[in-house]
Amino acid sequence: MKFNIAFISLCLFVSCNSSATEKTIIRIGVQAQGTLEWELQALQDDSQMKLADFQLEIQHLANAEAGKIALQSGSVDMIVSDWVWVSSRRATGADFTFYPYSNTSGALVVAEKSPIYSIADLKGKRLGIAGGELDKNWLLLQALAQKDQFDLNTSVEKTFGAPPLINEQIKQDRVDAVLTYWHFAARLEAQGYRKIIDGRGILKALGINENVPSIGYVFKQSWAENHNQVISNFFKASKRAKNQLCTADAAWLKIIPLLHTDDVATQALMRQRYCEGGIEQWGEQEQQAAARIYTMLRTLSNNQLTGVSENLQPGTFWSLD
Repeated sequence: MKFNIAFISLCLFVSCNSSATEKTIIRIGVQAQGTLEWELQALQDDSQMKLADFQLEIQHLANAEAGKIALQSGSVDMIVSDWVWVSSRRATGADFTFYPYSNTSGALVVAEKSPIYSIADLKGKRLGIAGGELDKNWLLLQALAQKDQFDLNTSVEKTFGAPPLINEQIKQDRVDAVLTYWHFAARLEAQGYRKIIDGRGILKALGINENVPSIGYVFKQSWAENHNQVISNFFKASKRAKNQLCTADAAWLKIIPLLHTDDVATQALMRQRYCEGGIEQWGEQEQQAAARIYTMLRTLSNNQLTGVSENLQPGTFWSLD
């Protein structure tokens, strides 16, 4: 009898102890060669992860669209995407929400000896654009050109394509300038190409002085409400990992293979640009600025980018309690 009581007590103890240490699994979709991969690698190397109440299950994705499909199908819990897409989905009844990850954005880049020094100089030139007609930086660059009283869309010879292809186009002198994603722009700059303006500069020229995140973590609001503390802890750990990559050389050296370049200058510039994208302030002012950007993008894209809603949808941005 005493043996049975002791055995039952031991089982209860093991069961309770197991429950106490059970971690919540966060299934996160990660694009191949994306910067989130760097951060998650640093996070996995963090000794504090042993005490974390979550465990990451990483699913590698081919591209941004694959991430959206995975999130909508429920095969992952979280991806990195943009808040414009989140708002467009919420307008159709989805409950996705957004928490900022980075405000580093793309850039307009030319060859070092190019005669192009301003947006006005693009008239009659060949422009390579990463993405498509609805790329946000392309739309906003057109808005900036309108301030100088010219239609950029009809004034340049456009080539659209994936970022690696666009980089090759300017290297082979098939285009005169490229508007591309930040890490591809950094690769060009490290090789001597010259930056005319970046996404943040475009916004400031359009009257948006707040640093609005370009991309962030996207997940279902209902899922987050059921895992509120875990989500909060993950975001804190993510920020800690980013700080490590920006301040500790030992942490940075571990993720260098993920950059897929042996060029030291390129590695250094990619680190600099990555670290410049840290979110230091995210509150009411920044969210109001995002709403103003949304209105611009809605007009510029003729509703094609933003969807049916006239305004940024309530609940687009997730707030930590």
